[in-house]
Amino acid sequence: MSVWRVTGAAIALATLLAAPATRAEIPLTVAAASDLQGVMPEIAARFQRATAHALRISYGSSGQFLSQIQNGAPIDVFLSADDAYVTRLVESGHAEASTVTPYATGRLALWARSDRGLDLAKGLAALEDTRVRRIAIANPEHAPYGRAAVESLRRAGLYDRLQPRLVLGENVSQAAQFAQTGNADVALIALSLTLMPALQSTGSGVEVPQSAYQLIRQTGVVVARSPRAGTGRRFLAFLTERDAATLLVQSGFGGRP
Repeated sequence: MSVWRVTGAAIALATLLAAPATRAEIPLTVAAASDLQGVMPEIAARFQRATAHALRISYGSSGQFLSQIQNGAPIDVFLSADDAYVTRLVESGHAEASTVTPYATGRLALWARSDRGLDLAKGLAALEDTRVRRIAIANPEHAPYGRAAVESLRRAGLYDRLQPRLVLGENVSQAAQFAQTGNADVALIALSLTLMPALQSTGSGVEVPQSAYQLIRQTGVVVARSPRAGTGRRFLAFLTERDAATLLVQSGFGGRP
């Protein structure tokens, strides 16, 4: 299993093009939403044990992957945190409509380092604490969790007051890093990331009620130009089987929408 993180389109393309030339040796390339990085290595390992097919995984914001796929990036399967991006790829002819697969629902959470001393049990009201000077969220322009964070703040009547304190990460994982490193006092991020060992050992999180934002429908699809479409379909089917579905729920996701 090969797991890597994308830092930009150029790096991603260079890494992929350096893969072995023999098709049988090339892993299935999966572009995965950042909230999946805590669970995807185990899913990839189980898929490889079950099928002998390896995965090469990159993590990033769903909106940025949309652009990369439309511009020809050599990606086989796209695991989006937002079904709208998958719909756009299907409508533009860049993804196979017959392979659209809802695999989970995303859940939003507040997270802060323990040394910040914030009472997260108050929920979003904790963000009004005078000690909170910077609030990290994913960029709502291309990250579903960023949009969910903004929506939850608006519904709570807090957005106008707190907007000047928002700092934007390129994706939800970077937003989490801002809070973990102390560059933000608190973060509104994916619940799945708050359950990762690095965040659990340094802070705590609390889930934002799902009624505070529109359902985050996480959906996968096979990219139209993929030379490994058959393996891609097999992987998406694997994601919906009980073993992988249970693992996703244990890792902070809701069930399939």
